[in-house]
Amino acid sequence: MFSKNSKGQPSGGTPQAPGKPAPPSLISRDLKIIGDLKSDGEIQVDGSVEGDIRSKTLLIGESAHVKGEITADSVVVHGGVNGQIKARAVKLAASAHMVGDILHEDLAIETGAFLEGHCRRMEEVKPVPEPAPQKPAPGSATGNSTGNTASKPHGASQDAAGPKT
Repeated sequence: MFSKNSKGQPSGGTPQAPGKPAPPSLISRDLKIIGDLKSDGEIQVDGSVEGDIRSKTLLIGESAHVKGEITADSVVVHGGVNGQIKARAVKLAASAHMVGDILHEDLAIETGAFLEGHCRRMEEVKPVPEPAPQKPAPGSATGNSTGNTASKPHGASQDAAGPKT
């Protein structure tokens, strides 16, 4: 009964749809974490974290306090942060209390937010693809074509338009 699977059904637990994002990871207000957090998805912090946080999206709630470096694509701060934020998009809500530097591409600060630190804009870091070597088109003149007299050895005869000796 339990030893064989029926055809078409994967063995193991419940299957996950490949394109469906996971729900956010929650740190509730009564939880204190000492250590680093890393997620490929979203983290919502309502408690206390002493350590670095790396995630795609980070939401820091009003009751939250984070002490450490934050690296993410998007960060929204409603609570307290003591440390550096490095993110593509950063939003400090009116209830935010930020002590530290912010490195950002997009920054929004609501009226009433507390910020003690420097804000520096990061330029978008897009990988620059190296141009592929282009093959010369047939009949086009490039570097060492026959019409280029600079590439001929010294003493070679000139083209028909040049003087003959």
